[in-house]
Amino acid sequence: MELYELKPAPGARRRRKVRGRGSASGHGKTAGRGQKGQKARSGGGVRAGFEGGQMPLMRRLPKIGFFTPPHQKVYAVINIGMLESIPEGTSVTPEFLKEKRIIRTFRRGLKVLGAGKLTKKLNVAAHAFSSSARKAIETAGGTCRVIAQSGQPAATK
Repeated sequence: MELYELKPAPGARRRRKVRGRGSASGHGKTAGRGQKGQKARSGGGVRAGFEGGQMPLMRRLPKIGFFTPPHQKVYAVINIGMLESIPEGTSVTPEFLKEKRIIRTFRRGLKVLGAGKLTKKLNVAAHAFSSSARKAIETAGGTCRVIAQSGQPAATK
């Protein structure tokens, strides 16, 4: 087989519809545009989003937000009260929490917040801790370890 022998499959290519070439063609006179009106005219039609003069949807909806910083840190957050159900002495990591379905995803990192009470000794590893969460974990006898963000050095605190 040679390149010049290649042909499209039968029925794969259709002839272009010829319009406005007399009534015998079946697409004569108005050429499939119907009778009169804006869409029948040369260059006619409405712009995208135009709703016939009604206030368009994009103008009816409120404007929300202004600017989303591309490098902002969006953490998956968890409160220390949620860690109370975990057995004492466990090493808590973002992967462990995802496996136990306590969090769904850890986006750009996991941040532990201080709401709730913690009475168990846990070794918690996260990308960030609030000061109250750090204090509560260490008061219960556990440890806080900061995991490095991808492409960034680990925090020293």
